[in-house]
Amino acid sequence: MAPQQPRFGVSKVLDGFLDSPLSGIAPWILLSVVGSPGHYEAAIAIAFGFSLVVLWAGRRRGDRLHSLTLFGVVFFGMLLVVRVLVGSGVEAWLSTWTGEMSNIALTLFALTTLATGRPFTLSYAKDMTPEELWDTPVFLRTNFVISAVWAAAFAFCAAMGFIGIIWLHDSDNFWTGWILQLGATFFAVAFTDVYPDYVGAKLDRMAGESTEPVPSLLPIVDWIPMYVLIVGVIGWVIDAVPDWLAITMIAVGATGSALVRRFAPSTDSEP
Repeated sequence: MAPQQPRFGVSKVLDGFLDSPLSGIAPWILLSVVGSPGHYEAAIAIAFGFSLVVLWAGRRRGDRLHSLTLFGVVFFGMLLVVRVLVGSGVEAWLSTWTGEMSNIALTLFALTTLATGRPFTLSYAKDMTPEELWDTPVFLRTNFVISAVWAAAFAFCAAMGFIGIIWLHDSDNFWTGWILQLGATFFAVAFTDVYPDYVGAKLDRMAGESTEPVPSLLPIVDWIPMYVLIVGVIGWVIDAVPDWLAITMIAVGATGSALVRRFAPSTDSEP
């Protein structure tokens, strides 16, 4: 199957979204953002509906079935059935545990795809890679690594959620419920974007097929200083962190961002 031809405008943005595991993760993020006490039935319905839209859009585009999206449809569908059948009596429980259940479910899903030898990122990678490369050791190994990083990110999010619920008694804690979990997700997204190009360019140079420089791995983490700065600002504005910590984070984030811009490899640099 040949890689799909690039499109323009909204279609190009949609293609980029559907080509990324982020399209499968988005409904889960949407559930955590929309969900709040008194609104969980609507939040679950929205996440379920969004998963169906992503599934329909991918199939309409001619993509193969992405297991992550299908898993989301099943998971949210089951949550919705439970909420409707049990009624408002589970609202408080859902408010506390839905996010944690989601993280645990995603962790188990990713680990299962690794254990069965079919890492879930394979279907996304195949949509963008010529068919003759699908069975090569490099292609398979790269997807095992990327899926393992996502599994680790999901497990980290589950651990943070557990700490927030059990030790802090706050499932919506600023740090354990949001900031640290979002940071892990951003890291996995950045790794997914950067690692395949790095591996491909490195192998081409080793084989003597290219003299272009190997792309830097810095983009996997170069967003962190700006993230720290933004978290510091938000935490200060909503009074979620002490003033001294917010000011320190803003200073560290600003300094780190300047250093990243200063020392990041130029795309025009010579090999």
